[in-house]
Amino acid sequence: MRRRWSVAVGFALPTLLGALLTGCQQAAGSDPQGSRPSRTSTPMRPSGYGAEFLAVDECSSFGTTSFTEVPCSGERAAARVIARYDGKMSDGPPCPATTDFVLHISAQRPSSDDNGDGAIPQGYACMRNLEPPHPGDPGGGGGPRTIVGDCVYGAGRGEVRETRCDGTGKRKPEYKVTKAVDARAQCPSSTALYVQLGGKDPVGCARKL
Repeated sequence: MRRRWSVAVGFALPTLLGALLTGCQQAAGSDPQGSRPSRTSTPMRPSGYGAEFLAVDECSSFGTTSFTEVPCSGERAAARVIARYDGKMSDGPPCPATTDFVLHISAQRPSSDDNGDGAIPQGYACMRNLEPPHPGDPGGGGGPRTIVGDCVYGAGRGEVRETRCDGTGKRKPEYKVTKAVDARAQCPSSTALYVQLGGKDPVGCARKL
């Protein structure tokens, strides 16, 4: 008999997205998504609809304080797992570029479980909505990462935040990331802002809108 899990999770909200570096006058910040350890294998364990709770290609419902794993073909299915890692997000690989949101999963071990094979380890699931809108898409105004095609506005204290490129967000876009490069010297001459992206090409070249 398969077990059905519902677990309390936390969102990774699209808040701080990069360091605001205008006119090449400020020093580049540290890279929060730089070199990451590779994913480690995890033991098989029962869950709602697979061997791992919210494994890749499994789906979840939406909730306010908890998310439940549900069949992807069911009417309650709202988002699909496109990547799944154990451990803390700060210590693991970054989510794919077009991730809409991240679920942080707390470690759980059921009191009725005798051998530990039903335990859920701490981890995070990179989620993609089954239907639009997709805030993780370029220009979508959200998602856990800033990518080429996204727009940002100055949030003060040398920081920027993401907003929708079409102007329908709470804040109007001021800059658009047009290119991701390894170093600022590789940005085109039209660059007005350097945005910290992390990953393989950590510098975003943004033009003023």
